[in-house]
Amino acid sequence: MTCTHVYERLTPMSLASLPGSVSSPPTLQVETNGINVIPEDERHGTPRSLFWPWATSSISLFNISIAALLTSFGMDFIPSAVAGALGIIASFFLVGQISLAGKRASAPTMVISRTAFGIRGNAVPTFISYLTLVGWEIVVVVTTVMAANTVFSRLGWADGGVVEVIVFIIVVGVVVVAGVFGFRLVTRFQGVVTVASIAMITCFAALTIGNVNWSALGGIDGFTPSGFIGAMVVAAAAFGIGWTNSGADYSRYLPRGSSGKAIVGWTTFAGSLMPVVLVVYGLMLVTSNPALASELGDNPIGTLVSLLPTSALILLPFLLVLSLGTTGSGAMDLYSSGLTLLTLGLKVPRAVAAGLDGVLMILGSLYLLSFAGSVFGPFESVLIFLGVPLAAWAGVFIADATYRRADYSSADLFDVRGCYGSVGWPALGSMIVGTVMGWGLVTSDTSAPLLAWQGFLFDLLGVAQASTWRDSDLGVIAALVIGFAGTWALGRARVRRQEAAV
Repeated sequence: MTCTHVYERLTPMSLASLPGSVSSPPTLQVETNGINVIPEDERHGTPRSLFWPWATSSISLFNISIAALLTSFGMDFIPSAVAGALGIIASFFLVGQISLAGKRASAPTMVISRTAFGIRGNAVPTFISYLTLVGWEIVVVVTTVMAANTVFSRLGWADGGVVEVIVFIIVVGVVVVAGVFGFRLVTRFQGVVTVASIAMITCFAALTIGNVNWSALGGIDGFTPSGFIGAMVVAAAAFGIGWTNSGADYSRYLPRGSSGKAIVGWTTFAGSLMPVVLVVYGLMLVTSNPALASELGDNPIGTLVSLLPTSALILLPFLLVLSLGTTGSGAMDLYSSGLTLLTLGLKVPRAVAAGLDGVLMILGSLYLLSFAGSVFGPFESVLIFLGVPLAAWAGVFIADATYRRADYSSADLFDVRGCYGSVGWPALGSMIVGTVMGWGLVTSDTSAPLLAWQGFLFDLLGVAQASTWRDSDLGVIAALVIGFAGTWALGRARVRRQEAAV
């Protein structure tokens, strides 16, 4: 097997022959680059430009409800806030590490993943990534429609069915159009979403700050190692870990000479900024009124609405900021899922792939809206179930990328006969072991009985049913660490052989 050097031997003609490869579009035209390596003359921007997409990724006011999950570990405000902030920052640091590979390879995340898993072996993490992305697209649409219905019901306006139809069409339209048009429209839309959302979140805080009992925020009681780790893991899983499979999608257009430290720094800062603010503020509200924790868990939309005055001048802007945040992240999901579908082998233009994802999103959303009361909880449990193998994959990817010194071979990213081979067993084996061990150290919600087998390692280890370790989601961290350690220990020789062939 031989490797072709990334940019010294790959000509414009050979670039055009790679899957999904065509010239990059001007702004407001459909992006025609697919999963091909971005040509040198189309790479642009600076690491600072990563602020907009990653700031938008988790800016929705819905994320205040994550505070309710953190308080379930029985800790007071200060340890809960510290654990939540550390988990969020650490998770987006992982996204930043994966973004580095995007700059080095100028290709989408799941294409670069082929270097570790092999061209065919990479189908396993790519399929899991695809299911996860499409699943969260559906959640975005459903929660936004439910939010609109709640707000309009509070105002006493219109029939719920009419509201749902109108909002459904608008949300789906925005997400699909942005995803189909591609990179430039998505990133420009994120700039608008970020600025508007920060302004409206500030207004929300100003209107609800009276609910905060400042004297209740100084406590540090209830701290336990298991609770602290659990809160960190929940925060990490709720935010950055879910975006690791998209990390390189937004850095692949950066010039090869861009600062690696700046890429990691801007990704971590942008991704963490608003989630930390939202979760800490949510903890302030929940600590001040513990009853809010269960209410946010049962009905986050209705609970947030209940904190505001019943006025159209207030509730409609509130709905707008909710919708902006969710559609912004939905557009990112749809864009990445289109690239992921191409990586699985679909031979269509990127815009068509994004459109097909949009159809799946619409059908899934319609189904979920029809049975929201009975299947929404289990559906979210399935997405969390998929988060364990995603964490294992992230560990594998980061380990593989960390000890690579030579440039990636562009041509061999698309050739099973090339130096990356068919199956990378060290990576795939580490991911499988990490996933199995991770599932053994997480527990599922009672709304998903088919996943009740999870947590089997707690039983084997004799961990008491009432132990807080069972609710710590330790399996996410275990999967990440095992994936990283296994690849670091077993994959080095494979990488050295690949780089020796360049």
